[in-house]
Amino acid sequence: MAADQLPSPQGVADQVGDVRSLYDGALPPEIQVHTLRHVDRLFPTRTVASGPQPWPLEASLRPWPDIRFTSAGRACKLGDYLALNRASGLIVIQDGRVRLEHYGLGGTAHDRWTSMSMAKSISTTLVGAALHDGLVRSLDETVTRYVPQLRGTAYDDVSLRHLVTMTSGVRWNETYADPQSDRRRMLDAQIRQQPGAILALMGRLPRAHAPGTRFNYSTGETHVVGAVLRQAVGAPVAHYLSQRIWAPFGMEADATWWLESPDGLEVAGSGLSARLRDFARFGLFMLAGGVAAGRQVLPDDWVAAATRDQLPPGHDLPYGYMWWPMPATAGLEHHGAFRAIGIFGQQLYIHPRDRLVIAQFSALPHATGSWSVPPEDLYGAIVGALHE
Repeated sequence: MAADQLPSPQGVADQVGDVRSLYDGALPPEIQVHTLRHVDRLFPTRTVASGPQPWPLEASLRPWPDIRFTSAGRACKLGDYLALNRASGLIVIQDGRVRLEHYGLGGTAHDRWTSMSMAKSISTTLVGAALHDGLVRSLDETVTRYVPQLRGTAYDDVSLRHLVTMTSGVRWNETYADPQSDRRRMLDAQIRQQPGAILALMGRLPRAHAPGTRFNYSTGETHVVGAVLRQAVGAPVAHYLSQRIWAPFGMEADATWWLESPDGLEVAGSGLSARLRDFARFGLFMLAGGVAAGRQVLPDDWVAAATRDQLPPGHDLPYGYMWWPMPATAGLEHHGAFRAIGIFGQQLYIHPRDRLVIAQFSALPHATGSWSVPPEDLYGAIVGALHE
């Protein structure tokens, strides 16, 4: 039986679907929810251990405002947003205190949920930690210095800077629902659970553009980031995350991270599952400039650099070191804010000016393009309301 077809020990009422069907948007809604909540059943995982002392998240004594806003000409309330976007969790933290915490779709504060591509932003943050620790010398070093398996491939002359901005120039098709796409070939390699299969796939890809000239979104690129980290730090990525951020900052529970094979590399671009409050705490870590337990974990300028546009001229949307700065078209209320984003509606929104963090889990019907109400419309309304 394939690794993504393991039967649920809970039976049909708690059935977990396979990842191919998830990406195709072919799972019934109830099974899709259980799949997003229990993806650690689908592949081998490695634990990201929490520490003994959780960072306290106390409730704010300030009343929560009545959130009303307009989206695409339609009047909306917070409840409309949560229902239409199938939100399983939403937490709003301002000035370190919880202003709102909501769970839906049968979820609770104790459930883990998959981050999907929010994991990319966490993986590149670990590159910053490795720079601070002196384990990576510069973003201008070549990828092949750390991943010699990619010598003689399209990754020759690609720098770590190209890698973390997804401007390597290596061809990649990210279409989740296309069985012939590179993203699905990567998933097929993960399902086979053969050590090194995903890196071998990356090494066969041709170059489409000169490094540093074009942005092309690629989950495979993040797997290479994970391989760089594994070599640079001399430990599994999950363990490094635990040692540098998860435990010292005070996450309340262990997380899990998909592996490409038993005891193999983490799938650094996806498959990190944690509680909603702990993803929000990661937002607080970024808001604090990369400090955990009083210790600077990231270079002093890392958060500012990672969360501003780093792409060459001519691209459609701003992109940092696998973080999404809010575009100017989103409105002045979002000025300076940035996000980690995952398919099916996973969001981590950080607004430094307003000392605000919003984390959200959702079970949208399709991987991309299926928001009934865009999250930036709600988040902008929250920013405005909390100013009043």
